[in-house]
Amino acid sequence: MPALTTGTGLTTRLIACFDVVEGRVTKARRFEDNIDVGDAAEIAAAMYADGIDEIIFYDILASAQRRQADLVTIRAVAEQVFVPLAVGGGIRSLEDMHAVLAAGAEKISLDSMAVRDPQIITQGSVEFGRQCIVQSMQVKRVPVTEQIPSGYEVFIDGAREATGMDAIVWARRGEELGAGEICVNSIDQDGTHQGYDLVITRAIAESVNLPVIASGGAGSAEHAAAAFTEAGASAAIVSSLLYSPRMERTVPVGEIKAELARRYGLPVRQL
Repeated sequence: MPALTTGTGLTTRLIACFDVVEGRVTKARRFEDNIDVGDAAEIAAAMYADGIDEIIFYDILASAQRRQADLVTIRAVAEQVFVPLAVGGGIRSLEDMHAVLAAGAEKISLDSMAVRDPQIITQGSVEFGRQCIVQSMQVKRVPVTEQIPSGYEVFIDGAREATGMDAIVWARRGEELGAGEICVNSIDQDGTHQGYDLVITRAIAESVNLPVIASGGAGSAEHAAAAFTEAGASAAIVSSLLYSPRMERTVPVGEIKAELARRYGLPVRQL
């Protein structure tokens, strides 16, 4: 298949994803074995100063613990950055959405709860606008079956529970329900630093008329470039490159952007 260009024609976006536990950013590998990285607000300030384009904040225990997202930490992070902040985890109602937006978020990320109650996507889209709702999905390679024709199944609850839903079918359904953006989290590639799953990212980008975020597997600027040029993603989560304890060398945002612009001719937002 010939290389694709980013679907929106706009500046490519680099996103830092915070998996937060009790106010601390952590990094996992295939959604397990989380390692502490540091204080969420302090890392947010450093990422903003370095030129990150967006931040996604996941309260990774909120849904499992059946509680609201950590509003104190969300507010502390929001006070440090002046770029879009999306928040996910512990969002079960419009009231929860209002609370995280009041704490400083600009977008709502819906994942496991959207699978359980798809109408929450529509409710959020109607209340706040489609641009506010990110449909986040955890996907894993599985054998191709009649039920999972793409060979990628949607999982929930930190990749612990299979849903029996095909990833492409769910992405299309999310668009119909009112999602304004889709984040494709590859369970297989997460934390491996071996590159994104370009197959499913491209398949979803070609199946919907929404911006798609590639997530899971970033280990170099080359990997990010492939997400944009080969998979048609509009944004790429590059957290491992920025602050993963498992990386031999972390890379400043500005250095990644410089390589994307110089080597691949991609449009980037300059600091």
